[in-house]
Amino acid sequence: MAIIDGKKLAGEIRAELAGQVEELVANGGNAPHLAAVLVGDDPASQVYVRNKVRSCEKAGFRSTLIRKPADVSEAELLAIVDQLNNDASVDGFIVQLPLPRHINEEKVTLAIYPAKDVDGFHPVNFGRMAQGLPCYLPATPAGILEMIRRYDIPTEGKEVVVIGRSNIVGTPISILLSRKDYPGNATVTICHSRTKGLENHTRRADILIAAIGSPEFVKGDMVKEGVVVIDVGMNRVEEPDTEKGYRLCGDVHFDSVAPKASLITPVPGGVGQLTVVSLLINTLKAARREVYRT
Repeated sequence: MAIIDGKKLAGEIRAELAGQVEELVANGGNAPHLAAVLVGDDPASQVYVRNKVRSCEKAGFRSTLIRKPADVSEAELLAIVDQLNNDASVDGFIVQLPLPRHINEEKVTLAIYPAKDVDGFHPVNFGRMAQGLPCYLPATPAGILEMIRRYDIPTEGKEVVVIGRSNIVGTPISILLSRKDYPGNATVTICHSRTKGLENHTRRADILIAAIGSPEFVKGDMVKEGVVVIDVGMNRVEEPDTEKGYRLCGDVHFDSVAPKASLITPVPGGVGQLTVVSLLINTLKAARREVYRT
């Protein structure tokens, strides 16, 4: 068993991005500018956005954080989106999810210009991804692809099982790994809460991607020897006897699955690290106008 070190990979990619930003600026361009809108006080969202801002600094990007209270109106949030859409100094921006219940997340997502949608959530970018056209890939699936490339994990002809069918992770990674490319050319099965005989699918997997949002759901008896395990989950489990009162864990029960895996991502320190740098990659593409020319 070997660990896929997301932290190390993220550091390497940030260093590469920093070099590309230096070159861009040296040639008369501006440093890429990423803006983030954070609504409310969700702890996980705050940590995630803080990591994005830090990563921007390390890679030489400009960053702007716009914070609004949880009771911000939908109209005000949409006005902020419109302002960012029309701010020529901002190359790309995100509205951190989840949003408070009184705000329609779909409406907000659709309001973001595809050319500035560096999260890759807009249907235009999703559709371009599905057709193999230039686009901003959703950050977590893009991070998974980067892990696979940099660890030279074979995918052609392999059985890939994805647990979870969200538009953020499960569905896009299934599309990406089935395309005619590397990473790709895999046979992909999507499993979810309505899947019958889930273990029959997971035990067949050469590569298992867990993105179901259920703490330590995947156990050792659900996988075969030599499987590559990519754990997308990030769950907070209460442990009153510890200093923090909780611990972080993934969707995979690491202690029982790791001994059978050839490669496995830890939580924390795995996929989440690559998600953030993938966002920076999209922002650099936006600054260079690689996907949308205007």
